[in-house]
Formats: sequence, structure tokens, C-alpha cells
Amino acid sequence: MHFRHFGSESTKVSEVGLGTWQLGGNWGPVDDRAAEATLAAAVEAGVNFLDTADVYGDGRSEERIAKFLKKRKERIFVATKLGRRGDPGWPQNFTREAMRRHTEDSLRRLGVAALDLTQLHCVPTEVLRRGDVFEHLRELKAEGKILRFGASVESMEEAHLCLDQPGLSSLQIIFNVLRQKPVDTLLGAAKRKGVAIIVRLPLASGLLADKFTRKTTFGADDHRSFNRDGQAFNVGETFSGLPFEKGLELIAELRNLVPFGMPMADFALRWILDHEAVSVIIPGASHPQQARANVVPSMLPQLGLDLHEKLAEFYRSEVHAHIRGPY
Repeated sequence: MHFRHFGSESTKVSEVGLGTWQLGGNWGPVDDRAAEATLAAAVEAGVNFLDTADVYGDGRSEERIAKFLKKRKERIFVATKLGRRGDPGWPQNFTREAMRRHTEDSLRRLGVAALDLTQLHCVPTEVLRRGDVFEHLRELKAEGKILRFGASVESMEEAHLCLDQPGLSSLQIIFNVLRQKPVDTLLGAAKRKGVAIIVRLPLASGLLADKFTRKTTFGADDHRSFNRDGQAFNVGETFSGLPFEKGLELIAELRNLVPFGMPMADFALRWILDHEAVSVIIPGASHPQQARANVVPSMLPQLGLDLHEKLAEFYRSEVHAHIRGPY
């Protein structure tokens, strides 16, 4: 495993982390034993960065992480999020009182005195533009309840609104071979400001693992079923905003650009890691084998300029026009 600076900080994180949305049980059932085994496999493979949120399994993901870490000696960086809980819900979630209560709930569930990082969890653009939430976060940091704050965003407009906020440590974005806009619109600016880039959905909800067909089905409680067209939340969070059938067509074309003998998932994750502005990618996993496989691209060589140029052209000519949702 290779490690990178978290933005401009001296703190280093594994360039491959673990996203724990699945460990909250939001992508189908994952029991306590499977969750612990998955976390253990990731950490033993070199991962020291875990990304969670207070709404993943209504706090279950945070609780499972806390239970796991009590048994370990490694120093693990845990990033969580706030802003999407149903109590009290929008817009009251963005008040000083609610943000304080939600932060204290995460502190309790994670069993820590201070959160390594808390992130605004894809809150409305107008809330980011108004800026009150950042004042609340700066206050929580001054009190020592959080060590850093950042934002998980849906669009490049939102990313730049956040970049203008003093004290911002990180931005979490959707970024992958099928969603390349940040290359030209964000990565350079974030690097200049010393803001860490955390990449979610690096495999486009599994599309880039190249294991789906038109006959593939997903459980009723899997967002790849209930949010396929943005019925529950931003469509960009599911298959990176691509219609599933179109995504399958694009994957078939993309196979022609994957180096011989390299699994597409490794290729897709390596492509992201080739961008030096990225601090950490957070592929998810629901079982140990998947967690171990996620770290392989950290040890692979870079893909090379010629291939990057071909992939950029593939995105511009074949993919971009089909992406839906804020981008």
C-alpha cells in the first residue's frame, strides 16, 4: 500500500481506503461478523482510512467501526458525515443546534473524543452558498469536537463554493473513468489550496468491475434498484448518473482500452490514483475478498499518458452526454 498526504497536511493516509456504506446494511444484508471480517481484511491489507456517515444503517456503520477499532492497535483515520438524518430533517438539519447534536451522536457511536473528519453530506447548494453551516463547523472544531471538516458534494459548482470557505480540509467527489469532469474543473484548484480530494464511487456502483449484464438484478433495498433513475436521491450516486443499460454499452466499448490481462476494476482504480491531487479513493466492500482486491491497484504502475489521452477522448465523445443529475 502506498500513502499520500491528506491535502497539505503532514498526516498520511492510505491511497486506497474503504467506504462503509455497505457495512450499514444499505446494499443488502451484511451481518456483524461479515462487517468485522471486511474491516479486518482492509486494515490488514494496509488501509488506514475509513469513510462512513451517520445515516449509513441509521448509525450502524459507525457503531460497527467503533466495535472493530476497540480490538485493534492500528491508528485508523475515520471520516464521517452529517446533514442527511431524518431527525429533524431538512432544513432544520443545518441549524447550529442540530449539527451539534448530530456531531455528538457520531462521537458517541464511534467512541472517540474528537472526530478525525466530519463532512457535510451532500447538502443543498443554497445551504452551501449561504455559508452558515461552515461557521457551525468552525465552532465545533474550535471546541475540539472535530479535528477537521470537509464536504461531500454532487457538482463542481458545489465543490468550488466549498473551496472558498476558510479552513476546509477536504472535498469528497464522484470521480471515475465514466465521470471525468473534475480533471479540468477541480483537481488543480484543490491541489493549489491544499484541500484533500476523497473519491467516492470509483467503480461507478460496480459498473467498472465489469461483472454486470442486462440480466443482472439487485435487491429491493439496494440503491441500484430503487434509485436507478434518481427516485430517492441524486441520480449521480447510482452508476455515476448513467442509465444502467447505457452503462453496460459503454463498459463493452471500454474493454478495448484496458491493458491486456488487467482486470477492469484494477484499471479503473489505477486511473484515479494516477491523478496526484487525489488523496484517497474509497471503494466499498461487503466481504473480505473484495476489500483485499480493492488495494491491488496501489501496487500497479501508472497507466501512461497515451492511454490517459485515449480515455479522455472516450469520455468526451462517448460518455459525457449521457450523464444525468448535478455534475
